[in-house]
Amino acid sequence: MSDLFPPIDHQSMKTGRRFKRLRALPFRIVLPNLVTLLALCAGLTAIRMGLEQRWEWSVGAVALAAILDGIDGRVARWLKGTSKFGAELDSLADFVNFGVVPPLILYLWILDLNQSFGWLAVLAFAIAMALRLARFNVMSEKPLADWQKNYFTGMPAPAAALSVLLPLYLNQFLPIPHDRTVSTIIAGYVVFIAFMMVSTIPTYSGKKFGARVPREAVIPLSVGFVLFVAALISYPMLILSIATLAYLGYIPIGWRKYRQLATANPPKPAEPANEALDDDEDNAQGGA
Repeated sequence: MSDLFPPIDHQSMKTGRRFKRLRALPFRIVLPNLVTLLALCAGLTAIRMGLEQRWEWSVGAVALAAILDGIDGRVARWLKGTSKFGAELDSLADFVNFGVVPPLILYLWILDLNQSFGWLAVLAFAIAMALRLARFNVMSEKPLADWQKNYFTGMPAPAAALSVLLPLYLNQFLPIPHDRTVSTIIAGYVVFIAFMMVSTIPTYSGKKFGARVPREAVIPLSVGFVLFVAALISYPMLILSIATLAYLGYIPIGWRKYRQLATANPPKPAEPANEALDDDEDNAQGGA
């Protein structure tokens, strides 16, 4: 019995022999994780708003989570506070905020009228989001050409989350009938967005858009941004509807542009040594 409950060695605890002293983390590493946790809180609050049938507030919480998701990574890079822990936390928060919350809101709103197919659509969206995030984490380590950095493979998580809520946006100024037929159509739309996430269709990312702004365009862009924010606050559902329809309509155009760039910039042939190294890496990844 003495082995099960050994006495506490206070002397070793004081000298640090038994327990290592925890190293203090700089605040620049903690701050991006706090932003990620705020985004997670916003996503969970969206569920509460949905349960209370406060749909505008629910959509606003999802949009806030998407904005915070775009901020945390930039804050981490700006402060040089990136970490493996932060990357894993961001992926888990993205799955909840963008893979679980939006389809669940739609289920509370209308998909429950078609319980079987409606719930299958929710599951399909959540599973597609998990696969999307896993693929993104793997592909983020793969080197890309400069022109390829302007495109995602498939629809990104925040864009999919905001796009799937399009029927809810439209309902605010174009009332949608609540019946089983409409519920089935919306469930099919949810499955379509889920497919877009796991597809290999390139979608424009805009990462390099506005990296350098001409001096003469600073004032017009500033005025346009302020007007856009003011319109979004005044007419959130209308602006989100227009933005979502524009985004979905631009996907075929971006796909065509991607194919043109791929034709104009063929991949360079790899050297034999590099090819052997790539084969070894592929085999290592396949066994993981």
